Amino acid sequence: MKFLLKILSGFYYLAIKFRHWLFDCNILKKQTFRTPIICVGNITVGGTGKTPTAEMIIDYMQNYYKVALLSRGYGRRTKGYMEVETNSSYRDVGDEPLQIKLKYPKTLVVVCEKRADAIRRIEEEHPEINLIIMDDGFQHRYVKPLISVVVVDSTRPFAKDSYLPAGTLRDTLDSIYRGDYFIVTKCSPAMSQLDQRLWRKDLQLIAYQKVYFTRNASTEALPLYENDRKLKQGDKVVVMSGIGNPRAFIRALRRRYDIVSSLTFPDHHIYTVEDMQSVAKELEKYPDAVLLTTEKDAVKMRRSRRVPEIVRQRLFYLPMKMEFIEGSDPDFLGTLKMDLDGKLRMDRTQRK
Repeated sequence: MKFLLKILSGFYYLAIKFRHWLFDCNILKKQTFRTPIICVGNITVGGTGKTPTAEMIIDYMQNYYKVALLSRGYGRRTKGYMEVETNSSYRDVGDEPLQIKLKYPKTLVVVCEKRADAIRRIEEEHPEINLIIMDDGFQHRYVKPLISVVVVDSTRPFAKDSYLPAGTLRDTLDSIYRGDYFIVTKCSPAMSQLDQRLWRKDLQLIAYQKVYFTRNASTEALPLYENDRKLKQGDKVVVMSGIGNPRAFIRALRRRYDIVSSLTFPDHHIYTVEDMQSVAKELEKYPDAVLLTTEKDAVKMRRSRRVPEIVRQRLFYLPMKMEFIEGSDPDFLGTLKMDLDGKLRMDRTQRK
């Protein structure tokens, strides 16, 4: 089986290498737009921290620009262009776009599999928008962003990884030259200066590329439904997650809580009645424990009728937030804005 996966990985690598060659030779055309675009992406599948990175950029840039978030809306049952509302169903718009809309209700959030079509429509229907954050768009080369931010999971170094389906690499390693900034996420509190230098050595292929290091910030667990209880250090928890890489999430929780059980589901999982019944049975084994899940999973359950009462009474979620670790330049957002402003000034000068 491993041998077969390696062969399939070889074909996958050749296919994406050929696709990049078509773009590099202008056989497939990249499109530029009057609205500046910051792309947030990665080169591995699932769970690198793109959504928290996009949220961090939105939170900062909305003080200076009228921002829109554009996503493919992975896993949704709909097609085409849709604007996400706070009362949208995650089945229609995707769990991560809905999570962002709930956190930033005044921000225009759009899902569309054809990004270029969506950008044209945003420009036509929302002329006030002067900055678009394109989530998970690094491989979507039909759109040429002004700045690309590449997110890298520190727990899965891609230099030791394999291409799909044998590994998690979805893009060629040499494609990272197109990145302007690298954000290394989920770093251990024990990450040393030497570890950071080694990461920089691997990532800084071009002199102007900058590397930043972050970890999941400590946040207070919140009840999804009405509940007066507050979680304390050392409380017993049953962990439930349906994300791309649950290991870092569970690892972070172990430093704060007593994990008595862990239930993991595939990324973007749609929870069924049977799933909820299994979770309820697991909670019955631990009367003193609460159920702790991710912010992305909580989005799916906030209006679900499938959630049993025992789960409702004991369900908490952990909001995701990133912070820069010691030894990393903490002013990523200020540097990003200066870079964006400078490129926009240069673009306006060239057009005159």
